[in-house]
Amino acid sequence: MLKQILYCTFFLALVGMGGCKQAATPEEYKLKAADPALFHNASDQLTTYIIHDIFKPPVASRIYVYTNLAAYETLRQDHPAYESLAGKLNGFDAVPAPEKGAEYCFPLASIISYTTVSEALIVSAIEMEDYRKKVYQQYVEMGIPEEVLERSVAYGEQVAQHVLAYAGKDNYKETRALMRYTFTDEPGSYQPTPPNYAAACEPQWNAIRVLTLDSCNQFTPKPAAKYSLEPESEFYKLVQQVYDLSNGLTQEQKEIAYFWDDNAVVTNVKGHISYTDKKMTPPGHWLAIVGTLSKKQDLDMMKAVQAYTFTSIALYEGFIACWDEKYRSARIRPVTVINEHIDPDWQPFLETPPFPEYVSGHSAISAAAGTVLIHLFGENVAFTDSTEYAYGHGVRSFKSIKDAYMETSISRVYGGIHYWDGSFEGTAQGEQVGEWVWARIGDTSKKEAAVAQK
Repeated sequence: MLKQILYCTFFLALVGMGGCKQAATPEEYKLKAADPALFHNASDQLTTYIIHDIFKPPVASRIYVYTNLAAYETLRQDHPAYESLAGKLNGFDAVPAPEKGAEYCFPLASIISYTTVSEALIVSAIEMEDYRKKVYQQYVEMGIPEEVLERSVAYGEQVAQHVLAYAGKDNYKETRALMRYTFTDEPGSYQPTPPNYAAACEPQWNAIRVLTLDSCNQFTPKPAAKYSLEPESEFYKLVQQVYDLSNGLTQEQKEIAYFWDDNAVVTNVKGHISYTDKKMTPPGHWLAIVGTLSKKQDLDMMKAVQAYTFTSIALYEGFIACWDEKYRSARIRPVTVINEHIDPDWQPFLETPPFPEYVSGHSAISAAAGTVLIHLFGENVAFTDSTEYAYGHGVRSFKSIKDAYMETSISRVYGGIHYWDGSFEGTAQGEQVGEWVWARIGDTSKKEAAVAQK
């Protein structure tokens, strides 16, 4: 309550600062206020802070889903064709309704709700608060009446608190006390991997509340190949395939592996010196692709926010389903098998992340996101992804969204961190999750299209 009071005081002060700005008519400011670039920038800003704070990929997906949900439920108040997700997401009740007959700037309110939820879930809270001040000032400069600014900020805050209360019941806090994972000596079981031999990442993530799925294990992949060191066994052939491929990677295969690395923190070891690089997470990469596609198709703010939100839900659900399988099968990583039984000096092209191999997380969540995006944007949408150019990963072009997520899957084999079946069974699982998510929430788009035709 004190935090809410402080927010209101802060924004009232800003409204007072903007009081000398001559008020514009609704027709004059509404177009500027709904500029989708304002939301794209907010999304990029959150990703910047997630990278800085080094959130693990599953945790990043949780941050993205609640921030985008808050923005969607706020902005849709001005777009009745878009249905609420209340009743569609497990345990999610309708957000408070805006005051009838009162004027709001819902684009501002949506960004306020987005940044407020962001601030509550990230470490860089002060930086996000500073960013919100800058965005607010942009709206002041549009000449929006003071009472509309004040009312919009208050409503955005109200929706944010509703979503944060919902987030607080997803079992995340409870899983913080269950972070330990006990490694076993059972042959073929997952072991800590070099160079850091880090603790297992989020071993209890399957306990997080699902949003649309019936359960965390609704889409369980077929059993992984049985561990065996017999040369003719299926498993050993998978291991040999990774080893042989890694020793003859083409330049393009290396570029593909590196482009989709998306390791939140990479360790660099040079002699006695060790340092880390921060990079984008897999969910951050796919939400950046959402931004790219939205700009390419010139989507308005509401359609763009819908795309971010639906994709975030697919990513979130994909992580829960995938992580459930990872710690059930707990399959050993290629680097461990190859170093112990084939080549003690071998190193994968990419650093192995600290969680079990089967199935590939990046493959699963990319296919889940990509499947939803295909429903939103179409099957044959070509695009160029420069998401991580700033991080030295280059630029790649794709003929379609599926082309992109299938390349993501094979990139894990090129990187030497997944077996072939781990990558492509992950893709299959992700496609199932994506189709399920769309079946549960995608009819909002159908309604929107029907209304547009009338």
